[in-house]
Amino acid sequence: MFSPSMCRSSIVVACLDDDHCGHEKHALCLQFSNHGPLEPHGFARNKLWSIDTDPPAFPTNSSSKAYIDLILKPSEEDMKIWPHSYEFRLRVALGPGGDLMLTSRIRNTNTDGKPFTFTFAYHTYFSVSDISEVRVEGLETLDYLDNLLNKQRFTEQGDAITFEAEVDKIYLSTPTKIAILDHEKKRTLVLRKDGLPDAVVWNPWDKKAKAMADFGDDEYKHMLCVEAAAIEKPITLKPGEEWRGRQELSAVPSSYCSGQLDPRRVLQGS
Repeated sequence: MFSPSMCRSSIVVACLDDDHCGHEKHALCLQFSNHGPLEPHGFARNKLWSIDTDPPAFPTNSSSKAYIDLILKPSEEDMKIWPHSYEFRLRVALGPGGDLMLTSRIRNTNTDGKPFTFTFAYHTYFSVSDISEVRVEGLETLDYLDNLLNKQRFTEQGDAITFEAEVDKIYLSTPTKIAILDHEKKRTLVLRKDGLPDAVVWNPWDKKAKAMADFGDDEYKHMLCVEAAAIEKPITLKPGEEWRGRQELSAVPSSYCSGQLDPRRVLQGS
C-alpha cells in the first residue's frame, strides 16, 4: 500500500540494532550484517518511512539540489524487538549533474534516560561492466577485518583492491574519499563520506551468488558493494543526542583505460 505520506523502505532501506545492512542501489544499515543480536541487517529496512512534507531548506549554496526527507520512528511492535525510542531522518538529494547525496540523522528520543548504541552502513551496490576489470583506490595499506576469516584483522598489501574471488572486508579508519575505477566503462565512481570512518567491500562471487535466492547466478560479475560505515567503534547516543552521517556519490567519465585519469587527483580533489 502506498500513500502520499508514506514511502516503502525498498527505495532507501534501513535497519536498526544495538551493534551487512542493475544500477546503483542504496540501502542503510544500523546493524551491520550479524554484528548484533537481531536478525541480519536489523529490522528498519522492512518498514514504512514517512515523508516530511515541510522539511528544512537546503543551505543557499545548495539550492540547486532536488531532495526529499524521510522519517522513521519505532512502532509498538518495533519497541518489543529493540526497546529504544529514536527518530531517524534521511535526506536524499540529487544534484543537477547527477550526484547523489544521502544524509542520515539519528536522535535518541528515549524518555527513560537510557542511551543506545548502534553501528551503521550505507549499502551501496554499484553496477560495473566486469568485476575482474574493476579497481578500488583509497583503501591500500589500511587495516581490515575479514568476514570470511572470522573477522581476523589484516593489513591490505596491494596498490589497489582487485577481484578474483569472494570478498567481504571491513576497512578501518578509511579516508573520506574512495574511487572505484571501471576500465571497460571508462568511468570512475567517487564516494565521499563524512561521519563514517570505515568502509565495507563485498562481492559474493559465483558459489555464494548461486546460493542466494534473490541474486542471479551471474550477477556477481556486474556488481560491487562499497559501503561507507561506522562499525569498529559503535556509536552511542544519550537521550537528546544526535548523530549524523553523510555519503555523496558522483561519476567521472574516464578511467585508467582511457589514460585520462590520475586516481590521486580523484581522491585528493574537491
